[in-house]
Amino acid sequence: MPELPEVETIRRELEKEVVGRKIKAVDITGRRTIRRQKPAEFQAGLVGAKITGSQRKGKYLLMPLDNGSVLVVHLRMSGQLLRAAAKEPKPKHTHVVLDFTQGGQLRFVDPRTFGEMFLATPDEITSEIEELSTLGVDPVETPMSWVDFGHLLRSKNMKLKAFLTDQSMIAGIGNIYSDEILFDAGLRFDRETSSLTTQEIRRLYRSLVEILHEACKYNGSTLADAQYVDIFGKAGTYQEHHQVYDRDKQPCRRCRRGDIQKTKFATRSTFYCEVCQV
Repeated sequence: MPELPEVETIRRELEKEVVGRKIKAVDITGRRTIRRQKPAEFQAGLVGAKITGSQRKGKYLLMPLDNGSVLVVHLRMSGQLLRAAAKEPKPKHTHVVLDFTQGGQLRFVDPRTFGEMFLATPDEITSEIEELSTLGVDPVETPMSWVDFGHLLRSKNMKLKAFLTDQSMIAGIGNIYSDEILFDAGLRFDRETSSLTTQEIRRLYRSLVEILHEACKYNGSTLADAQYVDIFGKAGTYQEHHQVYDRDKQPCRRCRRGDIQKTKFATRSTFYCEVCQV
């Protein structure tokens, strides 16, 4: 699933490519993608509207419209937003196409059909749609002090990886970046949040911010399945800088004394160095 750096990359590109464009037509071929409202209702809310912004809440993309609604997109496992000319062949699994009056299209492609698009009001987003209204702090959009981060960390006793991936605590981090952040901070995934010293809290917060910003700089990570690409179909390159994720049985690049281990944590694969993460 695309995480904060991947979704932020797409948000920045949408800001340049589609903000200010008026929607001429909406073609829906995948009913599962538009599952929160009737397709006709979704089309009526978009046709004739102009996209006025490009925002992100955690792993969600939000595009405010000049009619007061917001187009919300969640890519989930395999969703892609692709900018294309109308004459270009549509990829397989193209479920929604937005045609712009100025020319060109924005296509939603999703092989596994877990992703979705829907329209909502700003009030619904902030108070009624639970998965959006309960999101925690966004460490890129709304930086906090390490002291405030420490208070948040100690507000609930839980395993460190569970804390980092809890969207009600920190919004946007998933399996890849939690492993990279914890390695960078030298902390094990199964440490209790209550066990961290002040120095470890500061180190964890610094790693969290630095890893996410660095990943954004490289346009996110595209894994072997190649399911994440930007709106031009280009892969991210941060996977070339991964220290632990998907590197099991390879030597640790930091301590050189241990190999990267792979284990299961909360049903997900977790990668770590058993020597230099404590």
